[in-house]
Order: sequence, then C-alpha cells, then structure tokens
Amino acid sequence: MDVLPKPKRKRPKSLPPVEIREMELKDVAAVYDLGQKLFTAEKWPTLYRSWDDHELAQLFSSDVETCLVAEADGEVVGFALGRVTEKPRSAWRYGLLLWLGVSRRFKRSGIATRLLRQLTGLFIERDARIMLVDTAAKNHAALAFFRRNGFGQEIRHVYLSQNLENDPRYIERKDDLDDTLD
Repeated sequence: MDVLPKPKRKRPKSLPPVEIREMELKDVAAVYDLGQKLFTAEKWPTLYRSWDDHELAQLFSSDVETCLVAEADGEVVGFALGRVTEKPRSAWRYGLLLWLGVSRRFKRSGIATRLLRQLTGLFIERDARIMLVDTAAKNHAALAFFRRNGFGQEIRHVYLSQNLENDPRYIERKDDLDDTLD
C-alpha cells in the first residue's frame, strides 16, 4: 500500500511585533471597526450583548484601565475589554472579560493569550477574586481557548429569542411608518 506524504503546513507569514497597552481615545474608532468585523449579526445573531458604539463608549469612559489594545505597526489588531464589578451583599469582586477580539490576520499568533494574561493581572491588581467570561456554546474555538487558559466550571445558560416581525403590532407599526414616508 502506498503511503501518501503528509501535506506540508504553510508557515504563517512573519508578523510585525505587537505591543499590548491600555486603550486610548485615539483607538476607539479602530477597536469599534475591528469589533464590527468580528462580532457580526450574521455570525452571532442571538448574541445577548450587542457590539455597538454605545457599549464601547460606556466601557471606555467608565473602565478604561481594563480596556486593552494590541497594536502592530500603528494599527489596532486586537483588544480585550473588561470590567471589575461587585455583587450587592457580597465581599467578592469579579473581573468580567466582556469582549476579546483579534484581527483575522493575527489569529493564532498568541495575541489573545497576551491580552488575556495582561487583563487577568489588571483584575488581580483591583482585588478581583474570580474572572468570568461568556461565549456562545457553538463558538468551539473560543471555548477551547478559554479552557486552555484555565477557565472551567462551565455553567450553561439558555438565551431565548423571538422574531417580532410576525407580531401584529410590529406589522401595524411598520405599515404606519411606510404610510408616513409615502
């Protein structure tokens, strides 16, 4: 029996050095644009938190010290956005990793791990005792990444959605809006 040679893996193209740093005002637009490419409604239609300019602005204005970017050659190629929070009547502080994204060109280059490690350190400096992250159950790459990086104790949540376009009130409102435009 003939044995076929294993196909050679393509070596990734050489990537420029990447700096991880705190997000600055000048980075907000680039972070937003990258998030728009990564967190699309087509790919994640039932994401319970939506990627939008309001959430990004709110995080930047209230939690800038836990908003990080990865920069290469003057370009934002990744980000980690987090928040430290406390639950009422609890002595525990929680570090929440809300958004983690890396440009497709820089996938599997270690940037997400570096962002996660730096954010973890920031949470520890702010006395967080637990770090939480969530992702879609079908996002197998993210689940594998977080498991490799020490996350466990998975708790399943069920988020339900309902398409309101078939509700008579939605149809009536749409018809009324169409009439006003005519």
